[in-house]
Amino acid sequence: MTGADLLLLALGAVAVGAGVLVVTTKHLVRAGLYLVVCLGALAGDYLVLGAELVAWVQVLIYVGAVVVLLLFAVMLTRAPIGASDDLDRPGWPAALIGGGAGLGLSALLVDAYRWSTVALPDAGTAERLGEQIFRSWVLPFEVLSVLLLAALVGAVVLSRPDIGRPAAASPTSGVPGGVDVDAGRRR
Repeated sequence: MTGADLLLLALGAVAVGAGVLVVTTKHLVRAGLYLVVCLGALAGDYLVLGAELVAWVQVLIYVGAVVVLLLFAVMLTRAPIGASDDLDRPGWPAALIGGGAGLGLSALLVDAYRWSTVALPDAGTAERLGEQIFRSWVLPFEVLSVLLLAALVGAVVLSRPDIGRPAAASPTSGVPGGVDVDAGRRR
């Protein structure tokens, strides 16, 4: 067993441990931070495997954007950030379903390949990946960016009930030189 194998196993253990903490913690913000650790460990695994581009895309997209979006959504919606009684449910049904699904997929994988080897294609480069994204996949890429922008604007509008609502008329708003009680300033 080489040093790369040991590092791969250690990062995998960190990713699995952080993933378990994500789904078992009762604090929503801590779950988001554990998710950062899990996704960072996966990026480290990609680096050990020699997929540097995928590792940096993992860091930029998932760690840098998705988790930040999750934490901003928590802050914008004024969700409770402490321990939540709503999240305190028995975990054995989820563990049973997850374990059963994992065992079923493992059995399916072993049955499908039966220790045979699979020929891998040539390694891709960042140049070939960029050509594919910006030639064949440019329209879905742009549609996804517009969809994410619309989701962000929708989250802001939903979290702020004062946006789009007409201002309430105050008793002195029609009096010249009067003080607008709501705004606290002189007209």
